[in-house]
Amino acid sequence: MVKVLARLLRELAGLFVDDGLLAIFVLGSVAAAAVASLLSGLWGGCVLLAGSLWALSVSVIGRARAESSGEHLGRFRQRLQGGR
Repeated sequence: MVKVLARLLRELAGLFVDDGLLAIFVLGSVAAAAVASLLSGLWGGCVLLAGSLWALSVSVIGRARAESSGEHLGRFRQRLQGGR
């Protein structure tokens, strides 16, 4: 049970650390939504939704391309899994 939990936490950490571009896109979406919310709360929500979906789709497409080329494990994730 502890091994499963440790592996789950490693995978979760890898999602946030390994894909730095996703974090930048999400922060940009939040900033754009904050500016749009000055016009209206509805606009802020729409911008946040569209930006988050865009960031997620860019991340998923990039991940799929990396996996198809065999480069799906980043250096940090390899270190987490015990490789060098």
